[in-house]
Amino acid sequence: MFLTQTTSRQREILEVFLRNGWDYMRRLLTGGKTDEPQLPTPAVLRNILVDLGPVYVKFGQLLSTRPDLLPAAYIEELSTLQDEVPPVNWTDIEVVIRQQLPQSLESTFSTIDPRPVAAGSIAQTHKAILIDGREVAIKVQRPGIDAIVAQDISLIRGVADLVARTEFGQMYDIDSLAEEFTKALEAELDFIREASFTDQLRRNLTNSRWFDSSQLVVAEIYWDLTTAKLLVMEWLDGVPILAADFGSEQNGQDPQAKRAAVTSLLFRAFFQQVYIDGFFHADPHPGNLFYLRDGRVALLDCGMVGRLDPRSQQILTEMLLAIVDLDAQRCAQLTLQLADSAQPVILSRLENDYDRMLRKYYNLSLSQINFSQVFYEVLQVARNNKIHLPSNLGLYAKTLANLEGVARLVNPEINLLDEIKPLITDLFRRQLLGANPLQSLLRTALDLKSLSLQSPRQIELLLDRVTSETLQWNLSVRGLDNLRRTMDDAASRLSFSVLVGSLIIGAALISNNAQTSELSWLSTILFATASLLGLWLVFSTIRSGRLR
Repeated sequence: MFLTQTTSRQREILEVFLRNGWDYMRRLLTGGKTDEPQLPTPAVLRNILVDLGPVYVKFGQLLSTRPDLLPAAYIEELSTLQDEVPPVNWTDIEVVIRQQLPQSLESTFSTIDPRPVAAGSIAQTHKAILIDGREVAIKVQRPGIDAIVAQDISLIRGVADLVARTEFGQMYDIDSLAEEFTKALEAELDFIREASFTDQLRRNLTNSRWFDSSQLVVAEIYWDLTTAKLLVMEWLDGVPILAADFGSEQNGQDPQAKRAAVTSLLFRAFFQQVYIDGFFHADPHPGNLFYLRDGRVALLDCGMVGRLDPRSQQILTEMLLAIVDLDAQRCAQLTLQLADSAQPVILSRLENDYDRMLRKYYNLSLSQINFSQVFYEVLQVARNNKIHLPSNLGLYAKTLANLEGVARLVNPEINLLDEIKPLITDLFRRQLLGANPLQSLLRTALDLKSLSLQSPRQIELLLDRVTSETLQWNLSVRGLDNLRRTMDDAASRLSFSVLVGSLIIGAALISNNAQTSELSWLSTILFATASLLGLWLVFSTIRSGRLR
Protein backbone atom coordinates (compact mmCIF):
# COMPACT_ATOMS: atom_id res chain seq x y z
CA MET A 1 0.00 0.00 0.00
CA PHE A 2 0.98 3.66 0.47
CA LEU A 3 3.69 2.96 3.05
CA THR A 4 5.49 0.20 1.16
CA GLN A 5 7.70 2.92 -0.35
CA THR A 6 8.30 4.58 2.98
CA THR A 7 9.92 7.98 2.90
CA SER A 8 10.43 10.53 5.63
CA ARG A 9 7.78 12.74 4.01
CA GLN A 10 5.23 9.89 4.02
CA ARG A 11 5.91 9.19 7.70
CA GLU A 12 5.51 12.89 8.41
CA ILE A 13 2.14 12.96 6.66
CA LEU A 14 0.94 9.92 8.62
CA GLU A 15 2.09 11.52 11.89
CA VAL A 16 0.10 14.67 11.06
CA PHE A 17 -3.04 12.58 10.43
CA LEU A 18 -2.55 10.70 13.71
CA ARG A 19 -1.78 13.86 15.68
CA ASN A 20 -4.95 15.52 14.48
CA GLY A 21 -7.10 12.42 15.05
CA TRP A 22 -8.14 11.46 11.50
CA ASP A 23 -8.48 7.70 12.07
CA TYR A 24 -10.11 6.95 8.72
CA MET A 25 -7.08 8.19 6.76
CA ARG A 26 -4.74 6.31 9.12
CA ARG A 27 -6.55 3.02 8.35
CA LEU A 28 -6.56 3.81 4.63
CA LEU A 29 -2.84 4.62 4.43
CA THR A 30 -1.79 1.55 6.43
CA GLY A 31 -3.93 -0.83 4.39
CA GLY A 32 -6.43 -1.48 7.17
CA LYS A 33 -10.15 -2.07 6.81
CA THR A 34 -12.01 1.13 5.96
CA ASP A 35 -15.65 1.72 6.66
CA GLU A 36 -17.73 4.54 5.22
CA PRO A 37 -15.44 7.53 4.45
CA GLN A 38 -15.31 10.03 7.28
CA LEU A 39 -14.04 13.54 6.70
CA PRO A 40 -12.52 15.30 9.69
CA THR A 41 -14.38 18.30 11.01
CA PRO A 42 -13.73 21.53 9.07
CA ALA A 43 -11.39 22.90 11.76
CA VAL A 44 -9.41 19.65 11.97
CA LEU A 45 -9.07 19.48 8.18
CA ARG A 46 -7.77 23.04 8.14
CA ASN A 47 -5.21 22.22 10.88
CA ILE A 48 -4.04 19.12 8.98
CA LEU A 49 -3.43 21.12 5.81
CA VAL A 50 -1.57 23.85 7.71
CA ASP A 51 0.63 21.25 9.47
CA LEU A 52 1.42 19.54 6.16
CA GLY A 53 2.88 22.73 4.73
CA PRO A 54 2.48 25.33 1.98
CA VAL A 55 1.67 22.91 -0.88
CA TYR A 56 -1.21 21.42 1.08
CA VAL A 57 -2.38 24.89 2.04
CA LYS A 58 -2.68 25.47 -1.72
CA PHE A 59 -4.64 22.23 -1.93
CA GLY A 60 -7.02 23.54 0.74
CA GLN A 61 -7.40 26.81 -1.14
CA LEU A 62 -8.34 24.83 -4.26
CA LEU A 63 -10.88 22.77 -2.28
CA SER A 64 -12.41 26.02 -1.05
CA THR A 65 -13.36 26.73 -4.67
CA ARG A 66 -15.36 23.48 -4.92
CA PRO A 67 -18.69 23.95 -3.11
CA ASP A 68 -20.02 21.30 -5.50
CA LEU A 69 -17.90 18.78 -3.55
CA LEU A 70 -17.87 20.03 0.05
CA PRO A 71 -20.55 21.44 2.37
CA ALA A 72 -20.62 25.15 3.12
CA ALA A 73 -18.97 24.72 6.55
CA TYR A 74 -15.84 23.27 4.94
CA ILE A 75 -15.78 25.94 2.22
CA GLU A 76 -15.99 28.69 4.83
CA GLU A 77 -13.21 27.17 6.97
CA LEU A 78 -10.87 26.47 4.06
CA SER A 79 -11.42 29.97 2.68
CA THR A 80 -9.51 31.33 5.69
CA LEU A 81 -6.32 29.51 4.64
CA GLN A 82 -3.51 31.92 3.81
CA ASP A 83 0.07 31.34 2.73
CA GLU A 84 1.74 32.19 6.03
CA VAL A 85 5.39 31.36 5.35
CA PRO A 86 8.54 33.21 6.32
CA PRO A 87 10.21 35.11 3.44
CA VAL A 88 13.32 33.78 1.73
CA ASN A 89 16.58 35.62 2.46
CA TRP A 90 17.30 38.42 0.02
CA THR A 91 20.63 36.91 -1.03
CA ASP A 92 18.87 33.76 -2.32
CA ILE A 93 16.16 35.80 -4.04
CA GLU A 94 18.77 38.01 -5.69
CA VAL A 95 20.40 34.94 -7.25
CA VAL A 96 17.09 33.91 -8.87
CA ILE A 97 16.49 37.45 -10.18
CA ARG A 98 19.95 37.64 -11.75
CA GLN A 99 19.48 34.23 -13.40
CA GLN A 100 16.17 35.28 -14.96
CA LEU A 101 17.05 38.77 -16.22
CA PRO A 102 18.24 39.15 -19.82
CA GLN A 103 20.69 41.86 -18.68
CA SER A 104 22.52 42.57 -15.46
CA LEU A 105 20.46 43.50 -12.41
CA GLU A 106 22.25 46.87 -12.09
CA SER A 107 21.43 47.88 -15.68
CA THR A 108 17.77 46.91 -15.24
CA PHE A 109 16.80 48.25 -11.80
CA SER A 110 17.98 51.37 -10.08
CA THR A 111 16.80 50.09 -6.69
CA ILE A 112 15.10 46.98 -5.24
CA ASP A 113 13.67 46.87 -1.75
CA PRO A 114 15.13 43.69 -0.13
CA ARG A 115 12.12 43.54 2.24
CA PRO A 116 9.25 41.67 0.56
CA VAL A 117 5.84 43.31 0.50
CA ALA A 118 4.23 39.84 0.40
CA ALA A 119 5.51 36.28 0.88
CA GLY A 120 3.64 33.16 -0.21
CA SER A 121 4.35 29.46 -0.55
CA ILE A 122 5.28 29.74 -4.23
CA ALA A 123 6.78 33.23 -4.52
CA GLN A 124 7.39 36.53 -2.80
CA THR A 125 6.99 40.07 -4.08
CA HIS A 126 9.36 43.04 -3.85
CA LYS A 127 9.01 46.67 -4.84
CA ALA A 128 11.59 47.99 -7.31
CA ILE A 129 12.32 50.96 -9.58
CA LEU A 130 13.40 50.45 -13.16
CA ILE A 131 16.41 52.25 -14.52
CA ASP A 132 14.04 54.66 -16.35
CA GLY A 133 12.28 55.58 -13.08
CA ARG A 134 9.08 53.50 -13.37
CA GLU A 135 7.94 51.76 -10.16
CA VAL A 136 7.31 48.02 -10.54
CA ALA A 137 6.45 44.97 -8.48
CA ILE A 138 8.62 41.92 -9.05
CA LYS A 139 7.24 38.51 -8.14
CA VAL A 140 10.07 36.00 -7.65
CA GLN A 141 9.69 32.23 -7.37
CA ARG A 142 11.11 30.72 -4.19
CA PRO A 143 14.37 28.81 -4.83
CA GLY A 144 13.86 25.03 -4.97
CA ILE A 145 10.07 25.23 -4.78
CA ASP A 146 9.66 23.22 -8.01
CA ALA A 147 11.35 20.17 -6.41
CA ILE A 148 9.18 20.44 -3.28
CA VAL A 149 6.03 20.75 -5.36
CA ALA A 150 7.00 17.73 -7.49
CA GLN A 151 7.52 15.58 -4.37
CA ASP A 152 4.24 16.59 -2.75
CA ILE A 153 2.33 16.18 -6.03
CA SER A 154 3.59 12.59 -6.22
CA LEU A 155 2.36 11.91 -2.68
CA ILE A 156 -1.01 13.54 -3.35
CA ARG A 157 -1.49 11.35 -6.41
CA GLY A 158 -0.63 8.29 -4.30
CA VAL A 159 -3.22 9.16 -1.66
CA ALA A 160 -5.79 9.98 -4.36
CA ASP A 161 -5.18 6.58 -5.94
CA LEU A 162 -6.00 4.91 -2.61
CA VAL A 163 -9.11 6.98 -1.98
CA ALA A 164 -10.27 6.40 -5.57
CA ARG A 165 -10.66 2.69 -4.78
CA THR A 166 -13.37 3.42 -2.24
CA GLU A 167 -17.01 4.07 -3.10
CA PHE A 168 -16.55 7.64 -1.86
CA GLY A 169 -13.60 8.18 -4.20
CA GLN A 170 -15.50 6.81 -7.19
CA MET A 171 -18.59 8.85 -6.41
CA TYR A 172 -16.64 12.13 -6.33
CA ASP A 173 -14.02 11.15 -8.94
CA ILE A 174 -11.10 11.79 -6.60
CA ASP A 175 -8.54 10.89 -9.26
CA SER A 176 -9.81 13.72 -11.50
CA LEU A 177 -9.85 16.14 -8.58
CA ALA A 178 -6.23 15.29 -7.72
CA GLU A 179 -5.23 15.68 -11.36
CA GLU A 180 -7.01 19.04 -11.54
CA PHE A 181 -5.17 20.22 -8.42
CA THR A 182 -1.76 19.05 -9.58
CA LYS A 183 -2.20 20.79 -12.94
CA ALA A 184 -3.29 23.99 -11.17
CA LEU A 185 -0.28 23.80 -8.85
CA GLU A 186 2.15 23.13 -11.70
CA ALA A 187 0.62 26.06 -13.58
CA GLU A 188 1.35 28.35 -10.60
CA LEU A 189 5.03 27.64 -11.15
CA ASP A 190 4.77 29.22 -14.61
CA PHE A 191 4.55 33.01 -14.29
CA ILE A 192 4.18 33.36 -18.07
CA ARG A 193 0.73 31.84 -17.67
CA GLU A 194 -0.23 34.25 -14.88
CA ALA A 195 1.08 37.17 -16.93
CA SER A 196 -1.05 36.16 -19.93
CA PHE A 197 -4.14 35.90 -17.70
CA THR A 198 -3.42 39.36 -16.30
CA ASP A 199 -3.02 40.80 -19.77
CA GLN A 200 -6.27 39.26 -21.00
CA LEU A 201 -8.25 40.59 -18.03
CA ARG A 202 -6.69 44.01 -18.58
CA ARG A 203 -7.76 44.02 -22.23
CA ASN A 204 -11.28 42.77 -21.45
CA LEU A 205 -11.87 45.45 -18.83
CA THR A 206 -10.41 48.35 -20.80
CA ASN A 207 -13.77 49.22 -22.37
CA SER A 208 -17.18 48.55 -20.89
CA ARG A 209 -20.75 49.73 -21.25
CA TRP A 210 -21.55 48.67 -17.69
CA PHE A 211 -19.00 50.68 -15.70
CA ASP A 212 -16.42 53.44 -15.97
CA SER A 213 -13.34 51.46 -17.03
CA SER A 214 -11.06 54.33 -16.03
CA GLN A 215 -11.90 53.57 -12.39
CA LEU A 216 -10.77 49.93 -12.54
CA VAL A 217 -7.10 48.96 -12.87
CA VAL A 218 -5.30 45.74 -13.75
CA ALA A 219 -1.51 45.92 -13.61
CA GLU A 220 0.44 46.25 -16.86
CA ILE A 221 2.90 43.40 -17.52
CA TYR A 222 6.50 44.16 -18.54
CA TRP A 223 6.96 41.27 -20.95
CA ASP A 224 10.60 42.03 -21.78
CA LEU A 225 11.52 41.23 -18.15
CA THR A 226 9.00 38.47 -17.37
CA THR A 227 9.99 34.78 -17.38
CA ALA A 228 8.57 31.54 -15.98
CA LYS A 229 10.12 32.34 -12.58
CA LEU A 230 10.08 36.14 -12.58
CA LEU A 231 7.03 38.34 -13.08
CA VAL A 232 7.56 42.10 -13.46
CA MET A 233 4.47 44.31 -13.51
CA GLU A 234 3.27 47.84 -12.84
CA TRP A 235 3.38 48.94 -9.20
CA LEU A 236 -0.08 49.88 -7.89
CA ASP A 237 0.06 52.11 -4.83
CA GLY A 238 -2.82 51.39 -2.51
CA VAL A 239 -4.20 49.39 0.41
CA PRO A 240 -6.51 46.37 0.73
CA ILE A 241 -10.05 47.52 0.12
CA LEU A 242 -11.26 46.75 3.65
CA ALA A 243 -8.54 49.03 5.05
CA ALA A 244 -9.41 51.91 2.71
CA ASP A 245 -10.21 55.41 3.92
CA PHE A 246 -13.24 56.63 1.97
CA GLY A 247 -13.08 60.15 3.46
CA SER A 248 -15.33 61.86 5.98
CA GLU A 249 -18.20 64.32 5.93
CA GLN A 250 -16.09 66.81 7.90
CA ASN A 251 -13.86 67.14 4.85
CA GLY A 252 -16.81 67.77 2.60
CA GLN A 253 -16.85 64.19 1.31
CA ASP A 254 -19.64 61.62 1.27
CA PRO A 255 -18.02 58.33 2.38
CA GLN A 256 -21.25 56.35 1.93
CA ALA A 257 -21.61 57.52 -1.66
CA LYS A 258 -17.98 56.51 -2.31
CA ARG A 259 -18.55 53.08 -0.75
CA ALA A 260 -21.67 52.59 -2.88
CA ALA A 261 -19.76 53.61 -6.01
CA VAL A 262 -16.93 51.15 -5.25
CA THR A 263 -19.25 48.18 -4.63
CA SER A 264 -21.30 49.00 -7.72
CA LEU A 265 -18.07 49.16 -9.77
CA LEU A 266 -16.97 45.74 -8.47
CA PHE A 267 -20.32 44.10 -9.14
CA ARG A 268 -20.55 45.44 -12.66
CA ALA A 269 -16.93 44.56 -13.47
CA PHE A 270 -17.33 40.98 -12.28
CA PHE A 271 -20.71 40.52 -13.93
CA GLN A 272 -19.09 41.53 -17.21
CA GLN A 273 -16.25 39.06 -16.66
CA VAL A 274 -18.61 36.19 -15.84
CA TYR A 275 -21.60 36.74 -18.13
CA ILE A 276 -20.10 38.59 -21.10
CA ASP A 277 -16.40 37.71 -21.33
CA GLY A 278 -16.65 34.19 -19.90
CA PHE A 279 -13.19 34.74 -18.40
CA PHE A 280 -13.08 35.98 -14.80
CA HIS A 281 -10.77 36.64 -11.88
CA ALA A 282 -11.64 33.70 -9.62
CA ASP A 283 -10.11 34.88 -6.34
CA PRO A 284 -11.55 38.32 -5.42
CA HIS A 285 -10.87 38.06 -1.69
CA PRO A 286 -10.17 41.34 0.20
CA GLY A 287 -6.40 40.97 -0.18
CA ASN A 288 -6.65 40.92 -3.97
CA LEU A 289 -8.87 44.01 -4.21
CA PHE A 290 -6.93 47.23 -3.61
CA TYR A 291 -8.16 50.79 -3.15
CA LEU A 292 -5.54 53.03 -4.76
CA ARG A 293 -4.38 56.42 -3.54
CA ASP A 294 -6.09 58.14 -6.47
CA GLY A 295 -9.49 56.57 -5.68
CA ARG A 296 -9.45 53.82 -8.28
CA VAL A 297 -9.91 50.08 -7.58
CA ALA A 298 -7.32 47.49 -8.63
CA LEU A 299 -7.54 43.73 -9.20
CA LEU A 300 -4.38 41.91 -8.08
CA ASP A 301 -3.06 38.34 -8.34
CA CYS A 302 -4.70 37.05 -11.52
CA GLY A 303 -3.18 33.57 -11.29
CA MET A 304 -6.52 31.87 -10.63
CA VAL A 305 -9.13 32.44 -13.33
CA GLY A 306 -12.37 30.77 -14.33
CA ARG A 307 -13.91 30.20 -17.74
CA LEU A 308 -17.54 29.80 -18.84
CA ASP A 309 -18.80 28.88 -22.29
CA PRO A 310 -21.81 30.79 -23.74
CA ARG A 311 -24.23 27.94 -22.94
CA SER A 312 -23.19 27.89 -19.25
CA GLN A 313 -23.43 31.68 -19.12
CA GLN A 314 -27.02 31.57 -20.35
CA ILE A 315 -28.02 28.76 -17.96
CA LEU A 316 -26.45 30.57 -14.98
CA THR A 317 -28.29 33.76 -15.92
CA GLU A 318 -31.57 31.84 -15.91
CA MET A 319 -30.58 30.15 -12.63
CA LEU A 320 -30.13 33.57 -11.05
CA LEU A 321 -33.65 34.50 -12.14
CA ALA A 322 -35.02 31.17 -10.88
CA ILE A 323 -33.47 31.87 -7.47
CA VAL A 324 -34.98 35.36 -7.43
CA ASP A 325 -38.39 33.84 -8.31
CA LEU A 326 -37.87 30.96 -5.82
CA ASP A 327 -38.79 28.58 -8.65
CA ALA A 328 -37.82 25.05 -7.53
CA GLN A 329 -38.95 23.35 -10.74
CA ARG A 330 -36.86 25.65 -12.93
CA CYS A 331 -33.83 25.23 -10.64
CA ALA A 332 -34.08 21.45 -11.09
CA GLN A 333 -34.31 21.70 -14.88
CA LEU A 334 -31.35 24.07 -15.10
CA THR A 335 -29.25 21.89 -12.79
CA LEU A 336 -29.75 18.92 -15.10
CA GLN A 337 -28.76 21.09 -18.07
CA LEU A 338 -25.53 22.04 -16.28
CA ALA A 339 -24.66 18.43 -15.36
CA ASP A 340 -21.43 16.98 -16.76
CA SER A 341 -23.18 13.97 -18.32
CA ALA A 342 -26.56 12.29 -18.50
CA GLN A 343 -27.18 10.50 -15.21
CA PRO A 344 -30.25 8.74 -13.83
CA VAL A 345 -31.94 11.28 -11.57
CA ILE A 346 -35.33 11.17 -9.90
CA LEU A 347 -36.67 14.54 -11.10
CA SER A 348 -39.52 14.69 -8.58
CA ARG A 349 -37.10 14.17 -5.69
CA LEU A 350 -34.76 16.86 -7.05
CA GLU A 351 -37.66 19.31 -7.37
CA ASN A 352 -38.85 18.52 -3.83
CA ASP A 353 -35.35 19.09 -2.45
CA TYR A 354 -35.16 22.48 -4.15
CA ASP A 355 -38.65 23.36 -2.93
CA ARG A 356 -37.67 22.59 0.70
CA MET A 357 -34.43 24.54 0.28
CA LEU A 358 -36.10 27.64 -1.21
CA ARG A 359 -39.10 27.58 1.12
CA LYS A 360 -37.13 29.18 3.97
CA TYR A 361 -36.62 32.29 1.81
CA TYR A 362 -40.34 32.84 1.11
CA ASN A 363 -40.82 35.35 3.92
CA LEU A 364 -37.63 37.33 3.20
CA SER A 365 -37.46 40.36 0.98
CA LEU A 366 -35.14 39.99 -2.02
CA SER A 367 -32.77 42.57 -0.54
CA GLN A 368 -32.23 40.24 2.44
CA ILE A 369 -31.34 37.16 0.39
CA ASN A 370 -27.68 36.14 0.29
CA PHE A 371 -27.47 34.98 -3.32
CA SER A 372 -24.10 33.26 -2.98
CA GLN A 373 -25.37 31.28 0.02
CA VAL A 374 -28.44 30.22 -1.97
CA PHE A 375 -26.21 29.09 -4.86
CA TYR A 376 -24.05 27.11 -2.43
CA GLU A 377 -27.25 25.36 -1.29
CA VAL A 378 -28.18 24.72 -4.93
CA LEU A 379 -24.83 22.91 -5.33
CA GLN A 380 -25.49 21.03 -2.08
CA VAL A 381 -28.83 19.76 -3.40
CA ALA A 382 -27.15 18.65 -6.63
CA ARG A 383 -24.45 16.84 -4.64
CA ASN A 384 -27.06 15.07 -2.47
CA ASN A 385 -28.75 13.84 -5.64
CA LYS A 386 -25.40 12.57 -6.98
CA ILE A 387 -25.38 15.05 -9.87
CA HIS A 388 -21.84 15.84 -11.02
CA LEU A 389 -21.44 19.46 -12.09
CA PRO A 390 -18.44 20.94 -13.97
CA SER A 391 -15.63 22.18 -11.74
CA ASN A 392 -15.83 25.69 -13.19
CA LEU A 393 -19.17 26.10 -11.40
CA GLY A 394 -17.30 25.77 -8.13
CA LEU A 395 -15.06 28.67 -9.13
CA TYR A 396 -18.14 30.64 -10.18
CA ALA A 397 -19.84 30.04 -6.81
CA LYS A 398 -16.68 30.88 -4.85
CA THR A 399 -16.16 34.06 -6.87
CA LEU A 400 -19.76 35.11 -6.28
CA ALA A 401 -19.42 34.41 -2.54
CA ASN A 402 -16.15 36.36 -2.22
CA LEU A 403 -17.55 39.27 -4.19
CA GLU A 404 -20.77 39.43 -2.21
CA GLY A 405 -18.87 39.10 1.09
CA VAL A 406 -16.49 41.96 0.25
CA ALA A 407 -19.34 44.15 -1.02
CA ARG A 408 -21.34 43.74 2.20
CA LEU A 409 -18.27 44.53 4.31
CA VAL A 410 -17.43 47.66 2.30
CA ASN A 411 -21.04 48.82 2.05
CA PRO A 412 -23.45 47.15 4.53
CA GLU A 413 -26.35 49.10 3.01
CA ILE A 414 -25.90 47.56 -0.44
CA ASN A 415 -29.04 46.20 -2.11
CA LEU A 416 -27.88 43.37 -4.34
CA LEU A 417 -31.19 43.18 -6.19
CA ASP A 418 -30.85 46.83 -7.29
CA GLU A 419 -27.35 46.03 -8.56
CA ILE A 420 -28.40 42.86 -10.40
CA LYS A 421 -31.69 43.94 -12.02
CA PRO A 422 -30.37 46.27 -14.74
CA LEU A 423 -27.50 43.90 -15.52
CA ILE A 424 -29.79 40.88 -15.99
CA THR A 425 -32.15 42.93 -18.18
CA ASP A 426 -29.20 43.93 -20.36
CA LEU A 427 -27.94 40.33 -20.40
CA PHE A 428 -31.22 38.99 -21.78
CA ARG A 429 -31.33 41.76 -24.36
CA ARG A 430 -27.81 40.81 -25.48
CA GLN A 431 -28.73 37.11 -25.59
CA LEU A 432 -31.80 37.86 -27.71
CA LEU A 433 -30.30 40.50 -30.02
CA GLY A 434 -26.55 39.91 -29.69
CA ALA A 435 -23.85 42.45 -28.97
CA ASN A 436 -24.64 44.23 -32.25
CA PRO A 437 -28.46 44.43 -32.76
CA LEU A 438 -28.15 45.85 -36.30
CA GLN A 439 -25.88 43.00 -37.35
CA SER A 440 -28.29 40.44 -35.81
CA LEU A 441 -31.22 42.08 -37.62
CA LEU A 442 -29.42 41.98 -40.98
CA ARG A 443 -28.44 38.32 -40.45
CA THR A 444 -32.07 37.44 -39.63
CA ALA A 445 -33.25 39.32 -42.74
CA LEU A 446 -30.82 37.33 -44.90
CA ASP A 447 -32.02 34.05 -43.36
CA LEU A 448 -35.66 35.03 -44.05
CA LYS A 449 -34.77 35.94 -47.63
CA SER A 450 -33.06 32.58 -48.15
CA LEU A 451 -36.05 30.78 -46.61
CA SER A 452 -38.54 32.69 -48.80
CA LEU A 453 -36.57 31.83 -51.97
CA GLN A 454 -36.22 28.14 -51.11
CA SER A 455 -39.71 27.50 -49.69
CA PRO A 456 -41.73 27.52 -52.99
CA ARG A 457 -39.39 25.01 -54.61
CA GLN A 458 -39.42 22.74 -51.52
CA ILE A 459 -43.25 22.88 -51.33
CA GLU A 460 -43.46 22.01 -55.05
CA LEU A 461 -41.19 18.96 -54.55
CA LEU A 462 -43.30 17.82 -51.58
CA LEU A 463 -46.54 18.10 -53.58
CA ASP A 464 -44.99 16.22 -56.52
CA ARG A 465 -44.01 13.33 -54.26
CA VAL A 466 -47.43 13.21 -52.61
CA THR A 467 -49.31 13.17 -55.94
CA SER A 468 -46.93 10.66 -57.55
CA GLU A 469 -47.12 8.32 -54.53
CA THR A 470 -43.33 8.28 -54.15
CA LEU A 471 -43.28 9.88 -50.70
CA GLN A 472 -41.77 7.54 -48.12
CA TRP A 473 -41.91 7.85 -44.35
CA ASN A 474 -39.05 6.40 -42.34
CA LEU A 475 -40.25 5.79 -38.80
CA SER A 476 -38.02 4.50 -36.02
CA VAL A 477 -39.87 3.33 -32.93
CA ARG A 478 -37.66 2.46 -29.95
CA GLY A 479 -38.30 -0.47 -27.61
CA LEU A 480 -39.86 -2.81 -30.23
CA ASP A 481 -36.98 -5.30 -30.35
CA ASN A 482 -38.24 -7.31 -27.39
CA LEU A 483 -41.78 -7.35 -28.83
CA ARG A 484 -40.45 -8.52 -32.20
CA ARG A 485 -38.46 -11.36 -30.60
CA THR A 486 -41.48 -12.45 -28.54
CA MET A 487 -43.70 -12.53 -31.64
CA ASP A 488 -41.06 -14.50 -33.56
CA ASP A 489 -40.87 -17.08 -30.75
CA ALA A 490 -44.64 -17.37 -30.60
CA ALA A 491 -44.86 -17.84 -34.40
CA SER A 492 -42.18 -20.53 -34.30
CA ARG A 493 -43.95 -22.44 -31.54
CA LEU A 494 -47.25 -22.13 -33.36
CA SER A 495 -45.67 -23.53 -36.51
CA PHE A 496 -44.22 -26.48 -34.58
CA SER A 497 -47.60 -27.08 -32.94
CA VAL A 498 -49.32 -27.20 -36.35
CA LEU A 499 -46.59 -29.55 -37.63
CA VAL A 500 -46.93 -31.88 -34.62
CA GLY A 501 -50.70 -31.92 -34.99
CA SER A 502 -50.43 -32.67 -38.71
CA LEU A 503 -48.03 -35.57 -38.08
CA ILE A 504 -50.33 -37.06 -35.47
CA ILE A 505 -53.39 -36.77 -37.75
CA GLY A 506 -51.45 -38.23 -40.69
CA ALA A 507 -50.15 -41.11 -38.58
CA ALA A 508 -53.67 -41.86 -37.31
CA LEU A 509 -55.11 -41.93 -40.85
CA ILE A 510 -52.33 -44.23 -42.13
CA SER A 511 -52.65 -46.56 -39.12
CA ASN A 512 -56.41 -46.81 -39.55
CA ASN A 513 -56.10 -47.83 -43.25
CA ALA A 514 -52.79 -49.75 -43.09
CA GLN A 515 -52.96 -52.86 -45.33
CA THR A 516 -49.22 -53.66 -45.33
CA SER A 517 -46.42 -53.82 -42.79
CA GLU A 518 -44.68 -50.92 -44.53
CA LEU A 519 -47.62 -48.59 -43.84
CA SER A 520 -47.70 -49.73 -40.19
CA TRP A 521 -44.00 -48.88 -39.84
CA LEU A 522 -44.60 -45.47 -41.45
CA SER A 523 -47.45 -44.78 -39.02
CA THR A 524 -45.23 -45.71 -36.08
CA ILE A 525 -42.38 -43.46 -37.31
CA LEU A 526 -44.80 -40.51 -37.73
CA PHE A 527 -46.15 -41.02 -34.19
CA ALA A 528 -42.61 -41.19 -32.76
CA THR A 529 -41.54 -38.06 -34.63
CA ALA A 530 -44.65 -36.15 -33.49
CA SER A 531 -44.04 -37.25 -29.89
CA LEU A 532 -40.40 -36.09 -29.91
CA LEU A 533 -41.27 -32.76 -31.47
CA GLY A 534 -44.12 -32.30 -29.00
CA LEU A 535 -41.87 -33.07 -26.01
CA TRP A 536 -39.20 -30.66 -27.32
CA LEU A 537 -41.80 -27.91 -27.76
CA VAL A 538 -43.11 -28.38 -24.19
CA PHE A 539 -39.57 -28.49 -22.75
CA SER A 540 -38.42 -25.33 -24.59
CA THR A 541 -41.56 -23.45 -23.55
CA ILE A 542 -41.10 -24.38 -19.89
CA ARG A 543 -37.39 -23.46 -19.94
CA SER A 544 -38.09 -20.04 -21.49
CA GLY A 545 -40.31 -19.16 -18.55
CA ARG A 546 -43.19 -18.12 -20.77
CA LEU A 547 -45.55 -20.91 -19.73
CA ARG A 548 -48.04 -18.93 -17.69
